[in-house]
Amino acid sequence: MKLLIPRACVALAVVLAAAGSGAARAETMHANYRVSLIGLPIGVAVANSSIDTKSYKVDLNVRLTGIAALVSNLKMALASSGSHEEGAIVPFAYATTASNARETRTLRMALNAGTVRQVQYSPYWDGDKGPERVPLTERDKRDIVDPLSAFILPVPQGANPVGPAACDRRVPVFDGYTRFDVTLSYVGVKEVSTAGYSGPVTICSARYIPVAGHKTTARTTKFMAENREMEVWLAPVPNSRVVVPYRVSLMTLAGTAVIEASELRFAP
Repeated sequence: MKLLIPRACVALAVVLAAAGSGAARAETMHANYRVSLIGLPIGVAVANSSIDTKSYKVDLNVRLTGIAALVSNLKMALASSGSHEEGAIVPFAYATTASNARETRTLRMALNAGTVRQVQYSPYWDGDKGPERVPLTERDKRDIVDPLSAFILPVPQGANPVGPAACDRRVPVFDGYTRFDVTLSYVGVKEVSTAGYSGPVTICSARYIPVAGHKTTARTTKFMAENREMEVWLAPVPNSRVVVPYRVSLMTLAGTAVIEASELRFAP
C-alpha cells in the first residue's frame, strides 16, 4: 500500500498551523504537543518556527508513540520557508517525509510568488487520474500556501490578536497531492496555562473544503468535508501580531483526535 501523507494528518497539521505574522523583529517559537485519540495518548509533535521582518521558517515533526507506534510506526517531518510581504505569506520551499517500517516517501515543492513551479516525489508518483478524481489544473496551483506556511498567516495591522481577527480567514492550501481550503471562524476566548505560557487563547471552529485532486468516492474526503467537529485554540505571541496553535481537536473516522501543548515558549 502506498505511503501517501495521511489526509487527516495533513488537514490536522494545517488546522494546527493556523497562525499569524507581522512581527517587527525576529521571533522564535518552540512547542511540544501531546497527541491523543479517544482520550488515549498516541503520539507527540514538536514545532519550531522563526520569523523576522522579511522571512520565516517552520518545522514540524510528528511521531506515534506507545501502542500506536507498534501498529504503524509512522513518523512525519514537514518543513517550509519563505517570505512575508505586506502582511501576505509567500512560500518558496516546502518538503515532507513520511515513513513507517516498510517504506519512506518524500515530497519537495518549489514555489514562486504563491505559484507552484515544481513538485518532486520519491519514489516517483504520477498521480491517480481515475474518473472519480477531481482534476488538478494550473489554476489550482496559483495563489496558494503549503500546509506549514499556514503557520504564519497574518493578523491584520492594528487588529487585536486575541479575538475574531485571529480566526476569521479562508486558507487556500496545496499539499502536493490535493488542493483544499481551510476556513476558521471565531467562537470565543478563554484562559489557559501550560509550561512557558499562561494567558488567553482564541477559540476558532474549522472546516475542510476539498477543491481538486481528491477522489469524490473517498470515504475520508467525504467525512472531512462534512466534519463540523474541528476546533483550534490560538495563543498570541508577545510583542507581535502573531498567533500560534495551543490546542486542536478533530473528529476522525476513528474518534476524536486532540493535539494540545504541553510546552509553548517564545523568545526574541
